[in-house]
Amino acid sequence: MASSSRQTIRFCVAPDGTRIAIASIGSGPPLMRAAHWLSHVEHDADSPVWRPWLEALARHHTYIRYDQRGCGLSDSDVADFSLDAWVADLEAVVDSLGLRRFPLLGMSQGGAVAISYAVRHPDKVSHLILHGAYARGALRRAGAASERLEAETLVNLIRIGWGRDNPAFRQVFTNQFIPGGTPRQHLWWNELERLTASPDNAARTLEAFHQVDVTDLAAHLRVPTLVLHARGDARVPFDEGRRLAALIPHARFVPLDSDNHVLLESEPAWATFLAELHGFLSVPPAAAAQGAANEAALTPAERDVLRLVALGLDNAAIARQLHKSEKTVRNQVSSIFDKLGVHTRAEAIVLVRDRALGFESPPPG
Repeated sequence: MASSSRQTIRFCVAPDGTRIAIASIGSGPPLMRAAHWLSHVEHDADSPVWRPWLEALARHHTYIRYDQRGCGLSDSDVADFSLDAWVADLEAVVDSLGLRRFPLLGMSQGGAVAISYAVRHPDKVSHLILHGAYARGALRRAGAASERLEAETLVNLIRIGWGRDNPAFRQVFTNQFIPGGTPRQHLWWNELERLTASPDNAARTLEAFHQVDVTDLAAHLRVPTLVLHARGDARVPFDEGRRLAALIPHARFVPLDSDNHVLLESEPAWATFLAELHGFLSVPPAAAAQGAANEAALTPAERDVLRLVALGLDNAAIARQLHKSEKTVRNQVSSIFDKLGVHTRAEAIVLVRDRALGFESPPPG
């Protein structure tokens, strides 16, 4: 994709009057990305870092993203930098586009926005994908004085050097986001930091990120969720991704062999990420065909178990509900997966939610 001309840019207005820039590219069912720091919907389309993301995610979907308030093409004169305001922005974007139901991607602090939105609107979110995300901001998870000092120092670095022509201060952040990037990618990311937000907006935004805490909300999610995190992530610790996955009921966790907070197309982890994401969002054609062919092979008892699997219950909970032993349920789940041609609970849930088996979609939450 050599030019941004293939994407459509429009605007909506948040409840407090802030104008939000929205970009969409591709065709097919929608895939929404919650806003995160350091984006510019106009320049990202020509980026050596973000362009592969646009190309890959727009291949089978209408990929929709928007600039966070205070960043990119969205309004820069902003009073409210808070989680509630960010969620209200996402609500405004969804409403302006008339979206009824869609997968939601949350990256970095966009994960907290996506989690909050999904808890508020479980009827809207079909799948939740969280990459490099966290439940607790840097100051919320800081356990030592040195960790608090580091978080505060990064904010001050922005205030001092974000707007300078010399990129030395911004390079600190570039090394956290894409340590494995090429010189060209580092140069572009340094410039993105300068272009996307003023020093004051960038500092206030990072301060707000440090105070985020969606720990309680994550435990109330009732949406099929995939959590992916790079083992060597220098921006958000790997343990925070693992902790987030443990908080979310029935979430699947995928470690990625990378040091980059933003994956680069040249690394093996990029292919892993795409395979996991596409597998999570859609049942492979062969599995779908086999599932349809074998629907009649499910016994009434197995159909009862499958309905409860689709509601997010684990084997122990299903056993209690159906007054069976956990071993019996485990064997029935294994038989169901074999008959439907799926390998995971997530794939089975997708089949039910998409009515590939003729079931009604399970009620949210």
